[in-house]
Amino acid sequence: MSELPALPAGAFSDWLRLTRASWLEQTHAEVACGDCCACCSTSHFVHVGPEEGGARAALPSELLFPAPGQPEGTALLGYDEHGCCPMLTEGRCSVYEHRPLTCRIYDCRVFAAAGLDADRGAITAQARRWEFSYPAAEDRAAHAAVRAAARFLCERAACFPGGEVPDDPARVAVLAVKVSDVFLERVGSPAEAAGWAAGGQASGACSDADRDLARAVVEANERFEAARRANTRS
Repeated sequence: MSELPALPAGAFSDWLRLTRASWLEQTHAEVACGDCCACCSTSHFVHVGPEEGGARAALPSELLFPAPGQPEGTALLGYDEHGCCPMLTEGRCSVYEHRPLTCRIYDCRVFAAAGLDADRGAITAQARRWEFSYPAAEDRAAHAAVRAAARFLCERAACFPGGEVPDDPARVAVLAVKVSDVFLERVGSPAEAAGWAAGGQASGACSDADRDLARAVVEANERFEAARRANTRS
């Protein structure tokens, strides 16, 4: 059986800029999903915020239940016995124009950007099809920085305060995208950047430089989240 063809993911720097803007401004991502509905059919819970009046009006209330550990009023939309979102009808979202923000900002290209596999095989298969383009050296350096960030997060968890980093690949990939500028400042030339992405973080005990880098990552993420909250309030 032949492999599915590659999918053009766009110039990396453009994707990175638009993706960060989508998260900061809580707006939808433009993803050429085609016929793929892997994210809708692989047993995912969907968070629905209390402010999402359009989504809540479109979703049957009996399918929503409180989301533990989330802000008051946040609901979860579950999935059926086949792992599919109950709003999925014949491979299409029946509430697409009013789908929750979680769905609007989801973009499986984040796994291709970070060089990680998802925790669902169907999503991994789709994510591996994405191919970014690199019209300038800066595009390759930016992509290498994201991958270096993901690698550091995976291999240097003990260097972070409390020894904790996200424990699932989607959250790792998202965090790597948010803080990649920390690594871009350190990778230098595209050739050096490629080296970081391929294996710049050797295993072993944390060095002082590792701990400094971990602190910089935490601070960068805090700045990103502060900006997101400010945009949400405005």
